[in-house]
Amino acid sequence: MDHDRSDGEGIGPQEYTGIKMEVLEWSTAAKEAIESKVGGRKVFLVAATLRPETMYGQTNCYVGTSLKYGVFSINDKEAFVCTHRAARNMAFQGISTPRGEINQLLEITGDKLVGTKINAPFSLNPEVYVLPMDNVLATKGTGVVTSVPSDSPDDCQTLYDLRKKAAFYKIELSWAAIDPVPVISTPTYGDMCAPALLVALKVQSQKDTKQLTEAKEIAYKEGFYSGTMLVGEFKGQSVQDAKPKVRQRMIDAGLAFAYAEPEGLVISRSADECVVALMDQWYLDYGEESWRGQVEKLLVNMNTYSVETRNHFEKTLAWLNKWACARTYGLGSKLPWDPHFLVESLSDSTVYMSYYTVAQLLHENSLDGSKPGPLGITADQMTDEIWEYIFCDGPFPDPSPLPREKADALKHEYSYFYPFDIRSSAKDLVPNHLTFCLYNHAAIFPVDKFPLSMRTNGHLTLNGKKMSKSTGNFLTLRDGIRKFGADATRLSLADAGDGLEDANFEEKTANANILRVHTLLGWCEDVIKDEANLRSGPRNYHDDVFEQEMNELINLTQGHYEAMNYKDAVKFGFYEFQSARDWYREVTSDVGMHRDLVRYWINAAALIITPIAPHFAEHIHSTILKSPTSIQLALWPTPTKSVDRTALEAAVYMRDTIKTIRDAEVSLLKMLQKAKGKKGPGGLATAFDPKLPKSVRIYVATTFPEWQDTCVQAVKDAYDEQTDKVDDAKVKVLLAERGLIKDKRAMPFVQAFKKRMAQFGAQTAFRRALPFSESQVLREILPYLRKSLGLVDVEVLSVEEARQKEGEAGYTKSIIDSSEPGAPAFEYRNV
Repeated sequence: MDHDRSDGEGIGPQEYTGIKMEVLEWSTAAKEAIESKVGGRKVFLVAATLRPETMYGQTNCYVGTSLKYGVFSINDKEAFVCTHRAARNMAFQGISTPRGEINQLLEITGDKLVGTKINAPFSLNPEVYVLPMDNVLATKGTGVVTSVPSDSPDDCQTLYDLRKKAAFYKIELSWAAIDPVPVISTPTYGDMCAPALLVALKVQSQKDTKQLTEAKEIAYKEGFYSGTMLVGEFKGQSVQDAKPKVRQRMIDAGLAFAYAEPEGLVISRSADECVVALMDQWYLDYGEESWRGQVEKLLVNMNTYSVETRNHFEKTLAWLNKWACARTYGLGSKLPWDPHFLVESLSDSTVYMSYYTVAQLLHENSLDGSKPGPLGITADQMTDEIWEYIFCDGPFPDPSPLPREKADALKHEYSYFYPFDIRSSAKDLVPNHLTFCLYNHAAIFPVDKFPLSMRTNGHLTLNGKKMSKSTGNFLTLRDGIRKFGADATRLSLADAGDGLEDANFEEKTANANILRVHTLLGWCEDVIKDEANLRSGPRNYHDDVFEQEMNELINLTQGHYEAMNYKDAVKFGFYEFQSARDWYREVTSDVGMHRDLVRYWINAAALIITPIAPHFAEHIHSTILKSPTSIQLALWPTPTKSVDRTALEAAVYMRDTIKTIRDAEVSLLKMLQKAKGKKGPGGLATAFDPKLPKSVRIYVATTFPEWQDTCVQAVKDAYDEQTDKVDDAKVKVLLAERGLIKDKRAMPFVQAFKKRMAQFGAQTAFRRALPFSESQVLREILPYLRKSLGLVDVEVLSVEEARQKEGEAGYTKSIIDSSEPGAPAFEYRNV
């Protein structure tokens, strides 16, 4: 069972056909080691194959020369040569007797088996030899590989290598004398699929593992899906039809058997390597067609919060089949129809949420129900018929083990709370437990009680590393709360990450959040105490922008909460909400913040972070703002008006422009440093001295350069609205017609413009005019610019106004011409 594994969860069994190849004549080395120790048993080399239909084309058998093999007693009459791992799997599948016992008669290395003559069942060449192979794995199959070089690229290339270097591989050339035999015809590669692929992929030796892996995959798909049998009883039939028939014929003839092993390494919690065992077992037929159809409809209407989770569920539904649902040991519920078994953990507890809706009425401080709850109902009164009435709107039983009013009380609770709104769990439970939950709800409950949503997440790392007690990189919730406090811990957990990727709890972030929370509380207390001294009355431009930014962040935060994206909820509802306040406080420092907006911000800041950090939010709400009721009873601060997008765009423009002006001054100072010492008229050293009083001119353009408009029009003419794509070839033709194809500025601009189309949408990108007046916005921030940049004065001029003054000192043509709408140019000067 998956949860009993320490490694290999989700790995299932792989079923093979075990091919029994009877030893006809031992090699000299093997004869000395084996013959006297097998007790007269027939000895078979056993190969595990996924392609029994190709056995007609066997030309030899391969072993790994350095691998250790055993000769294992299967019963009194037969012994198998294979790896110990394979024999261990067989011991639990009824292949050997007694069950569970491994009787190894002797151990032998693969090199001693080379040269042994064996019988290849169903082969057109019944007598073949054991040969060496470089790529045989002890961890897959039996360690014995039957060779069909016509349809297996690995087998074919190994045969070629052995023939080229017989002396090197220490074989007689006659052992590898049989040529590949046509078994399957394929439309693409003919009757010899493997040799054709070796040529096509330029495979030169067994060491070309990458090409051989590709060739193997192609050969299998081509043969299985498109192949036709050329030989044998089922000649002329498709491989898909013939494969199970050939397998059954071999098993019926006693020449093969069903063999299974784990698809990969599976380790139990007791650190043992697991095997595939055939046991008495109950299965749930999750792959049944009509049942699966119900679940697929359920999934369509269920919110999974991410495309990845939905895809994971869909892939699981595509492969999930019969699932072993019982075990005979451990904790768990007894299987109702066979109490000898317990329900295994992943199959159990898939509908327990429905029981939670009525548990409070059935229990009184007792998990086992030994003490009846408020309704006085005993466990034996809760019959299948009563549960059917409560959960599935079944008929009320007559006679009934309990009064109808009590059953109705239970049904009322269930109907009120069900279906469950969300199930949040780990991503590794999608292929099993969570999908079982969907199947069982589809089977038991009416459609209106199907799950509404499921959200999955990855695991949690600590400081970028996997949590491990042995390395000391480990933190429990209790220790986290002791170390950082509840709210700082919760903020950091929310900030750790969402979705299927592993989240990362950073202790540095938690420590920073302690300071951030205390700083925020201190600011709120101080500003409310001094509330009377805050500005009141009419609002200015920055007040209006601040309100719009707050409302936008409130809406964004709500959206992320609803989508269960807590990292982004913290980003917008905590960090950026404070950044918006910081900017507002800074830009209004000359006149002060508005009292109403400050109180609105404090109230909203507490409310929108309450789901994640409820304790300090409650302190703000109840203690600082003096609210008479708990914040848990407060409503979400939904804005009363829609957000003004123009005001938001103006705010972004405002901040970007200020940053650009600051960056321009820094760049200018660097240029002055490089030019230090250079004298002369017009030199940088004489043009501007940052130590002297300074001023800046801002040049605002209302139109774009003509060449840019031409480029945009070319893109627009080549844009297909239905496909939302730009024909790049047509753009080049149009630019050539309009004389811009050789302009070095054109193509970089076109590429940048296409990125803008992808980011904001085509129509928004084509509509290049700004929705606000740049000059007006810039004039609103002039006081802040003067103060923050230490300027004597700031002038805002249109490009047209500036060009009228070209030639005058401090008006540089190249700077003026560089201005574009949304990207004003700046020129510093001394005054």
